[in-house]
Amino acid sequence: MDSGQSRVEQPYLTKSFSRESSVASSLSLSRSLPHLMDNDVDSESVSEAGDIGDRSLRRRHSAGRSTRLSADDLMEQGTHDTSRQEQDVLHDLRAFNTASVNKPLPEDITASPLPTKSLLSPEINNPEKEEERVLPKSLEYISCLIHLAVFGIFGAITRYLLQKLFGPTGARVTSDGSILYLDLPSNMVGSFLMGWFGVVFKADIARVSEFVAIGLSTGYLGSLTTFSGWNQKMLDLSADGQWVYAVLGFLLGLFLTSYSIILGVETAKGFKWLLHRRASSEEKHSCLKVNTFQSHIVSMTLMLLLLVALLTASSILLVKEFDKGTSEAQLWLGCLVAAPGVWLRWFLARLNGRGLGKDRQNLRWVPFGTLIANVAAACVMAALATVKKSVNTRTCNTVASSIQFGLLGCLSTVSTFMAEFNAMRESDYPWRAYAYASFTIAVSFAIGTVIYSVPVWVVGFN
Repeated sequence: MDSGQSRVEQPYLTKSFSRESSVASSLSLSRSLPHLMDNDVDSESVSEAGDIGDRSLRRRHSAGRSTRLSADDLMEQGTHDTSRQEQDVLHDLRAFNTASVNKPLPEDITASPLPTKSLLSPEINNPEKEEERVLPKSLEYISCLIHLAVFGIFGAITRYLLQKLFGPTGARVTSDGSILYLDLPSNMVGSFLMGWFGVVFKADIARVSEFVAIGLSTGYLGSLTTFSGWNQKMLDLSADGQWVYAVLGFLLGLFLTSYSIILGVETAKGFKWLLHRRASSEEKHSCLKVNTFQSHIVSMTLMLLLLVALLTASSILLVKEFDKGTSEAQLWLGCLVAAPGVWLRWFLARLNGRGLGKDRQNLRWVPFGTLIANVAAACVMAALATVKKSVNTRTCNTVASSIQFGLLGCLSTVSTFMAEFNAMRESDYPWRAYAYASFTIAVSFAIGTVIYSVPVWVVGFN
């Protein structure tokens, strides 16, 4: 009798034990879910520290969908957008939700350990703050491209002026044949200003106008600095056999620009603290917001007129200087081709934080958009440098140098590169900053050596 009863109760005990084991497993794994999600969000936010391209406009049209999901949302989505670890967690969470009600669990166990409130999107927690769309998506893209073009041209002009100010014709601090390359002052100034307007005050500027924030950080500061020009000057040194100077040029450039953005962030934080002490600061900024359809149209029209004026003036001045083959001719032709470089870098920035693989969970901390832009611009610049040496005519030099200065100088960037480097350095994995910087420099220099230095050595160009 007892044996029969034990045989009857054994399946129930086994099933009960299995259910309780599943519950315990789901509790343990569900507690690890926020940690896994935090790691993913941290990796994504680090790689998106500099720029995310047109995804910033997409988010405005997606009703503010959060990148973090609650446990219920994850279970509803299934396993299509989750990693293998998260799939195991979801399986145990489903087992927990489908547990038998014959023997209810204690109250403290059934309480979900997931911080679901903090995982909800900001719009759910704050429905009053739901963003209102004031421009159609097509007009937003057009306005953003116009702002990027205008600010990009101004960034290229500022870079040219800093070259003249600190170069051989000015203060004689920088030169082509030293580790203090011509674009070092502009890279330092751009990285410093990136700490101000691209990190600390970017959100405040975006409250006034998101297009101005994108134009200032991506357009102006991204074009003020150039990675391809930095890489090419080091290639020139290595092609002349000055390998030590080339290595020191990379190390010194990385050191000075990284500390420039650190100085910019720290001084901007101090200045922002002083501003917050003034109670009327927010009231003064409230009247400057571009948050209506009419204000957006007026702003876009003014920027379009300014862009037309810049392109017209550049064309007129180019006609006067082109036959002379001067640096001014390279400047004005560079201004005409600067906008496509900024636009291409902005579109590539959508790859930042996206990761690799089917679930896009691998290497999410790598800003692939910035990496591709810098390496591609450095390689094309090396190819144009080879063309200039092989053809060696005034017209070829003017056109190739203009493309190097305008298109490729604006396609590559050091300010965004340093913003990402600084974010990685301050994260839980600081080694990623040095791995990212080393990989970008090593790949660009290695490919540039094959494209530029090897032909110079083999053919024997002067």
